[in-house]
Amino acid sequence: MSVAASASALPEGITDPNYKPLPGRLGNLTVPQQHALDKFKKELAAEEYYIEGEPRMSDATMLRFLRARKFDVPKAKEMFIANEKWRKEFGVDEIVKNFDFPELPIVDKYYPQYYHKNDKDGRPVYIERLGLLDLKALYAATTQERQIKRLVLEYEKFLTDRLPACSAAAGHPVETSCTILDLQNVSLSNFYRVKDYVMQASSIGQDRYPECMGKFYIINAPFMFSGVWAMIKPWLDPVTVAKIDIIGSGYKDKLLAQIDAENLPKEFGGTCSCPGGCSLSDAGPWNPAGGSKVMESESGGKVLSG
Repeated sequence: MSVAASASALPEGITDPNYKPLPGRLGNLTVPQQHALDKFKKELAAEEYYIEGEPRMSDATMLRFLRARKFDVPKAKEMFIANEKWRKEFGVDEIVKNFDFPELPIVDKYYPQYYHKNDKDGRPVYIERLGLLDLKALYAATTQERQIKRLVLEYEKFLTDRLPACSAAAGHPVETSCTILDLQNVSLSNFYRVKDYVMQASSIGQDRYPECMGKFYIINAPFMFSGVWAMIKPWLDPVTVAKIDIIGSGYKDKLLAQIDAENLPKEFGGTCSCPGGCSLSDAGPWNPAGGSKVMESESGGKVLSG
């Protein structure tokens, strides 16, 4: 299997005979793009920021930074180096090894944020229900700092666990997510109270984990959302904005066109009803058992793992 006029070979492990990589991906690079990738890695290696063979510095990952900066090598280098410095300062490796979030079942009641199965293109589906936000109850159970650490941990798991599992299930590389942001019953005052977290989370997503967004549906957008959107939009890259589909209450057909009914939770028009609730199941190709293992913590509360 090959792609005509590509300056790079397809990655290994592809079993889908119909797979055609999008431009700027392995198996569909122009000669200038391949040269940019080679130069990018060589210059970063000379400055001791790139390590050949390091799993998180695969060609697919390096291409994410290049695509984010339109294959402008100096700009992509600036972004990559800033990311490496941030990882060290923020302690990302330490978070991956040791961070625990035992308050998840409580947090899930007041601000559900979770991955659940995959869409028709193989992408992991990520869901946030901002309309259920109860800030007082949320921050009685956790802090914004811990929420951000959890966000970073989930991004890391997205890259190291979820995407590889989805790729294996799809038979071709899966590099992005399908996000559903539910704004049902969101009030303007609630949004303003959580805007600092949203801004920080958006910045981390764009600057530290670029090119991870595939589809993004904002559903149940209320009338007042136009004002909120005007405030959010400047934080986002124009490429990101172009991927966002804002829909009111008539979203079900559009979601079902992208996500099989058995993979979409019932509350969004699908047929899935995981035991214990979809938001805590962690169901997907990365978790073949279809649900998280729940253990009793020492304090008698519930702790989700796996």
